[in-house]
Amino acid sequence: MRALLLLAGAGQIALALSSLVLPRLLKWREQTSVLRPLTRQIFWTYAAYILGCNVAFGLASLFMADHLLDGTPLARAVAGFITLYWGARLVIQFGLYDRSDAPPGLRYKLAEAAIVLLFAYLTAVYGWTACPAKHQPEGAKHGAIR
Repeated sequence: MRALLLLAGAGQIALALSSLVLPRLLKWREQTSVLRPLTRQIFWTYAAYILGCNVAFGLASLFMADHLLDGTPLARAVAGFITLYWGARLVIQFGLYDRSDAPPGLRYKLAEAAIVLLFAYLTAVYGWTACPAKHQPEGAKHGAIR
């Protein structure tokens, strides 16, 4: 399980790094220029907060995997929150986004498929991590699985 959590952490860092090109790719500066200044500032603030959360979740998973796996109420609550975060993002991808104006081409379709798979993977890994210790392999709640 630790290896899966480390992979989840690396995936979130990779997602954060790759999302740095989104503003240019999707022409955010041009698109947001028609917004009122306060609305534009709120948009950029929300984008920064999302990026910060993704980086924080990734770093926590990479550098505190054993703590996330120790089965304490705090560890389970954090993993549960991250599960809800990525699960909601997965639902939003299919339920709210209008992809009719998405960039054309195979590259975009492959990138979308990759991030959807990543969202599903993250939801599953953190969901399992958040499960009560009785559902994890013997010894996991004491950090014995490494």
